[in-house]
Amino acid sequence: MKETKNISRSRAQESSAAIEKMYITMRHLFNRGFYKPMGISGDTLREALLALRPEIYGNIAEDKVELNGLLYVIERLPVGIEECRFINLTSEEGYSKSHFQAIVPPKRRRNCYRIDEEQMNVEITRGRSDIYDILTHLTFIFIESHKIRNRVLLDDAGEVSRDWFKLEQAVSQKKKLTLVEKEKAISHAANILGRTFEEVLDIYDAFGSVVAPDRFLHVIFWLGKLAIEEIVDDNKRTITFSPILRERLGHHIHGEIWATNIKEVLKANQLLDRPIHVISANMHSVMNSIFATEVLKTKFKDKSDFFIYEELSRSGADEVRNQVTAVALKQGMISLPDSSGTNIDVQIFDTAKIDWKKTSFTTANTGDKQPVLIVMDYAFGEQAYETIDELLKPFKKDTLLNVESVSIMGKAGILEGGKGDIMIPNAHINEGTADNYYFENELTAEMFEGNDIAVFAGPMVTVLGTSLQNRDLLKFFHESTWGIIGLEMEGSYYQKAIQSASKIRKSVPHDVKVRYAYYASDNPLETGSTLASGGLGTTGVKPTYLITIKILEQIFNIK
Repeated sequence: MKETKNISRSRAQESSAAIEKMYITMRHLFNRGFYKPMGISGDTLREALLALRPEIYGNIAEDKVELNGLLYVIERLPVGIEECRFINLTSEEGYSKSHFQAIVPPKRRRNCYRIDEEQMNVEITRGRSDIYDILTHLTFIFIESHKIRNRVLLDDAGEVSRDWFKLEQAVSQKKKLTLVEKEKAISHAANILGRTFEEVLDIYDAFGSVVAPDRFLHVIFWLGKLAIEEIVDDNKRTITFSPILRERLGHHIHGEIWATNIKEVLKANQLLDRPIHVISANMHSVMNSIFATEVLKTKFKDKSDFFIYEELSRSGADEVRNQVTAVALKQGMISLPDSSGTNIDVQIFDTAKIDWKKTSFTTANTGDKQPVLIVMDYAFGEQAYETIDELLKPFKKDTLLNVESVSIMGKAGILEGGKGDIMIPNAHINEGTADNYYFENELTAEMFEGNDIAVFAGPMVTVLGTSLQNRDLLKFFHESTWGIIGLEMEGSYYQKAIQSASKIRKSVPHDVKVRYAYYASDNPLETGSTLASGGLGTTGVKPTYLITIKILEQIFNIK
């Protein structure tokens, strides 16, 4: 009789199963309408996140509190959310017309409203990816809050440690703490967090702002306070999904309004019958690549183009940025700040109005039918499908758009190389389902060589969320025959929309060209180089503009 082999799963397989579990659980909780993250209904989500142990959340599975991960999450959630027992995810339901002030997190474009002391409403207008993002982040901070509670709560009656008592005293002060008071409070906080005094001191100011320099203590105190109340008073935190959000999600409501606004502007400016090139980038690199060097050549005499781009990217460079914008607006640029709820601003460039001699592209050859550029800000996850799918549909059902190319520039995690390197994909693979989209990329790795930046070419994986990755899974992607070079959140959704519009629905030309290029924001396989280790700073400027210029050279037929 054949002996049954003991089959055990690899860490990558366990991680893959944990991601699938989280994905299914989040959809189930959304359909249910509410859940208590630290109650029975939140068990599966917590267990899956602890099994996955994402790189971005560092020490989530250990007793000590994870500081870099906490900072990463707090920057993506509204100020004050740590104080709220009730978090309500809503659609765009008219709060912008009320007395409530919108709170926008520094690193995520989403409107949030503090309804009262206990409730925070978070607007979801960017699709399911937004929900996955928020729920994972909230699960993480609630897990961390109970680590704090474990260290300070001495018994079930509510007796707390001396460190907690001292932290509460520091937080209750309304004025900015003096250096002595701050360092005393940090000493107590370090004990509570299971961290060294130096570790807490190093990250302290990153949490603060001009208005709230001691916010770090505030965040730690309120996370711990609500966790203690969950145990002592059985006052569980609750996350709800509004009925309108559950009704609207997945129906492209915001995407349709967004795309129709763009087409109305094209019609009003007689641009609908011109060749159109869609570029997903940001709101500065296309404009600056065309106009900046000529506008600012006297101010930055004998400086390289990339030096000028770096100067424009610095905070506080509003004056020089405004000079470039003013020239662009006179030469055919139309600015469309978002009013649809997608949080995706748009710029339209009518190349017929550009004086090429006064640009960086003096040899541009745009032909008789001068093209129109539609530059859209970054989409978020599944929102990429919603926006491009709606944009490529005919206007008023009968006017087809002559879209000649769609170019995507984005940030991505790299699996070989470091921050600031460039990735040129030839396919997008969906994580979990292995759905794959192969394409002919008009951009090649050779085009970027000789610029002192490493370039990698190959397939890329489209992931459910940046916070749902771990080293074992990414190593498998990279080292197996998939040969993945990087990970991002939108690629397969863009390609799905482009393929259906050009090959099946025939709403845009069959031979529409596609360009994809990404620059590395992090390497999740390297400790200290994950997204939680901080932003790119000016490291991202050169690859951003290098990619933008290569895209524009192809559109303007510059050999």
